[in-house]
Amino acid sequence: MKTFADFNIELRPGASGEIKTTCPRCSASRKKTRYPCLNVNVEQGVWNCWHCSWSGTLKGGEWQRPEIRKEYRRPDYVATTTGLPETVIGWFAERGIGEAVIRRNQIGYGLIYMPQLEDETTAIQFPYFRGGEVINVKYRDGRKNFRMAAGAERVLYGLNDISDVTVWVEGEMDKLALEVAGYPNCVSVPDGAPAPDSKSYESKFDFLAAPELAKVKTHILAVDNDPPGKRLQEELSRRLGAENCLLVEWPDGCKDANDVLIQHGADALGRCIEAAKPLPIVGAFDVAALIGDLEHHYAEGMPRGVSTGWESIDRHYTVRPGEWTLVTGVPGHGKSEFIDALLINLAARNGWRFGIFSPENQPFALHLAKLAEKYSGKPFNPGPTERMSRGEFDMAATWLDRHFTMILPEEPSINAILAVAKALVLRKGIRGLVIDPWNEIEHGRTQGQTETEYISIVLSRIRQFARAHGVHVWLVAHPAKLFKEANGKYPVPGPYDVSGSAHWRNKADCCLAVWRDQMANTRTVEIHVQKIRHKITGQIGKVDLTYDPVTGRYFDGHGTAAPIINDRKALASGETVEF
Repeated sequence: MKTFADFNIELRPGASGEIKTTCPRCSASRKKTRYPCLNVNVEQGVWNCWHCSWSGTLKGGEWQRPEIRKEYRRPDYVATTTGLPETVIGWFAERGIGEAVIRRNQIGYGLIYMPQLEDETTAIQFPYFRGGEVINVKYRDGRKNFRMAAGAERVLYGLNDISDVTVWVEGEMDKLALEVAGYPNCVSVPDGAPAPDSKSYESKFDFLAAPELAKVKTHILAVDNDPPGKRLQEELSRRLGAENCLLVEWPDGCKDANDVLIQHGADALGRCIEAAKPLPIVGAFDVAALIGDLEHHYAEGMPRGVSTGWESIDRHYTVRPGEWTLVTGVPGHGKSEFIDALLINLAARNGWRFGIFSPENQPFALHLAKLAEKYSGKPFNPGPTERMSRGEFDMAATWLDRHFTMILPEEPSINAILAVAKALVLRKGIRGLVIDPWNEIEHGRTQGQTETEYISIVLSRIRQFARAHGVHVWLVAHPAKLFKEANGKYPVPGPYDVSGSAHWRNKADCCLAVWRDQMANTRTVEIHVQKIRHKITGQIGKVDLTYDPVTGRYFDGHGTAAPIINDRKALASGETVEF
């Protein structure tokens, strides 16, 4: 069998366990040639470079993970040269849209198959451009059936009109209405707004990856005045940054921009845009603006966090966006395993997406294999227990790709990790961030700064990130050196046992400790809920879970755990599974 030297991988003499070194494939060509970007597991004989994706095993050889790119088709679209039928021009005119705007946007009309009717029908055609190329086409017939070109990329309608100040609306007709009012710098989301109660809607926001959006400095949100529109407004402001957004209010009796144009005219529509207001100042909240929420909570009750997936834990701890949880425990007691199982539950039940900084779980393939086991309920590798089938593996890999993104910046400082996480909020709408563990972060204390001062600043930064972006953060921190008790067991550590500062407890919203009796032959794992800032989140207490070492799953007294693959159609499509 070959050695690491055969692949030009440099290891120090006597190296063992998980180590980091330079990559012979990419380090020499990078600015920081000596930065250790190659993760090597000496005992298992495997390696993975998180920068260039060069991976391999001593037994099986090397490979380069291919870059996966989704292929889109371009629709066949030719703008009409003879003009639209008078009936179509009249239809637009009734909605305040003139021929000049129709021509500028190259709107067409023709015969198209409409799935809802299972037949061909005539439909208005709205081409979606990027530069001079048609990327997609939306079709709308006289009965308000819609469809888009099959297999085409979902991009913003009006992509070419993006400016440093850009107005966001919810439909093509609203975009055209604003053009009539003198605001061509407007885009419409391609698929409308998500349903108010939808949990898994990540694909609806793929359009935010458009590089053209980088030029926008101010986003004016002029979406529909209804529950889906409010949900869209909330998600756009969360991803684009509330500090960059202005909100438009429509007159009574008007749901959207086209309603205002029809009922009040172009000048009134323009005044609505000019009167757009900033979101509330961060840190300042007028009581009058909060009365609506207060009345809702009075009638419906204050909302708890989302379920962890274990009924016994939910009585003590739920997960609220905008908070952060400290997770501690004796090394080897299963802190990372428990968090992974919790993330699988949250993704399956609520459609959440996550960014994970976990350099101790390297290479990435090993971490993903453990996540796949928890998801499928079957072991990844061959053994005495039936392993997941190839079909179950493919399904798990596809599902994990939808819900998880691994984070490993070149210089893993807290600023770099949060910068990547902020980008993931925009691009993928993550709702959770894991930083595991604290001691793997590159810490840059300034000269003369105490450890307590440094920890206070960093934890405040994490809390600000969580609240600003509606993300829950789990931060894993090992306790300082613990001494065994008289019975030979380690005590359950608490937040004050974490090295460095009492701020670990003071600044955390929730504190958890994971503990198990390593001297006893038991699968019981204790989850100690040691701090809950808000009583609507939970209460202090201890919960016993049963750990299954074959699949990495945890079960409570009710026998619940992450979902078994029992609804192949739903899971394959990425839908949230209710159970």
